[in-house]
Amino acid sequence: MTARQAPRPSLAQRTTLVITATVTLAVLVAGLLSIGLVRQAARGEARRSLASQADLVSDLVDVANPARITQGLRALRAANTPVARVQPNGTVRGDALAVLAAERGKARLQAGQPVSLTFQASGRTVIAEGRPLSNGGALVLARTQSDALGPAVRLLWRQILALGIALVVAIVAGVLLARWLTKPLQRMASAADRLAAGERDVRLDPSGPRELAQVADAVNGLSEALGASEQRQRDFLLSVSHELRTPLTAVRGYAEALADGVTSGDEVPAVGRTLLAESDRLQRLVGDLLDLARLDAVDLRIDAVAVDLVGLLDDAEPVWRSRCAKDGQVLRMERPSSPVVVSTDPTRVRQVLDGLAENAVRVTPSGSPVVLAVRVEDRWAVLEVRDGGPGLTDDDLTVAFERSALHQRYVGQRPVSTGLGLAIVATIARRLGGTAQAAHAPEGGARFRLLLPLDDPGQTA
Repeated sequence: MTARQAPRPSLAQRTTLVITATVTLAVLVAGLLSIGLVRQAARGEARRSLASQADLVSDLVDVANPARITQGLRALRAANTPVARVQPNGTVRGDALAVLAAERGKARLQAGQPVSLTFQASGRTVIAEGRPLSNGGALVLARTQSDALGPAVRLLWRQILALGIALVVAIVAGVLLARWLTKPLQRMASAADRLAAGERDVRLDPSGPRELAQVADAVNGLSEALGASEQRQRDFLLSVSHELRTPLTAVRGYAEALADGVTSGDEVPAVGRTLLAESDRLQRLVGDLLDLARLDAVDLRIDAVAVDLVGLLDDAEPVWRSRCAKDGQVLRMERPSSPVVVSTDPTRVRQVLDGLAENAVRVTPSGSPVVLAVRVEDRWAVLEVRDGGPGLTDDDLTVAFERSALHQRYVGQRPVSTGLGLAIVATIARRLGGTAQAAHAPEGGARFRLLLPLDDPGQTA
């Protein structure tokens, strides 16, 4: 018993996950950078602000009256800035935090030097600024780092809140984007399922981004191609079944007549010939179907060797001269004096030649020409069969190599075979790396050509 496979995540889920992870990482990086930069900038700004206050107050103490000095110091304490004064005799008085700072920098202050301090007191980081006074004393301002960074911390929280809102908005936008992108793909998957289920009128709106529109066009084209292919298959099967039914009906009728004793005596040989002819017809149809099946197979073997088409035409001449003489046609041969060498399968090329010649002899009236020709045109070796028969219309030429196309048009009007011969010719031509063509013949009938690439493009006719 096999383990049940876990459901695979959808494209929308993956897209949302990727967008969320990317935006989250960006927000985290931005937040960490912001925290470091803001804290660093806030510490520097707090230090500069405290130094400015110390400079201002020390200048005020030197020039102002005692009432103004007392008022200024009271304002500093109200703003959470402890203040201490160092007397000329070394006595320190003031707020406790500022006194601690004054004691640490008293020696330098008494020597007339300004002081900037950062130290730990009761688990708190303290920054302090001291300035000497003109009377030999000094003034010290102190502040805890948490109080100094208060506005910056509030700003930082606002930034974090803004980044969090941006993250939520980005995730929502990612979900909507993923749904927008995957909705057309879901429609296409549904259309493909409908095609697999047998529907052939499936159509998609080729809107949206260019890539999705291209996929929609491809699905629409596939639907049309499948419909056309299946219609051709239905027509082909109808044609084949019709062709099979006619000889089978004749064989069955004559067989029943023989079995019931209705046909006897001198009539038996004629019935036998009829049965033989209908059996041959069935055999040709079945043979053509098998040829098509083999030719359409991917693993069909092609044995390519160096082949002189002039020599191949020479070998076929006695066979078709005898056949034309029997049916009253005039066989003409057209070939160059020098060899025309191609790398191909001689058996398949002879199959094409015999098939085209058989068609030509069948439709050409007595006394009219049948032409077998080989020539070189540009980089191609051309094997050609022309006839003086009824010929083909321009519309016939466009469908000449489709299965049973000409057969359905002319059955009952001119001698026809199984309707598969020209389809076999076109398939063999493709497998040999060449092409098959149909055109009007100067003799008044049809011209069919097999074009194969030359081994030596420098060959001339």
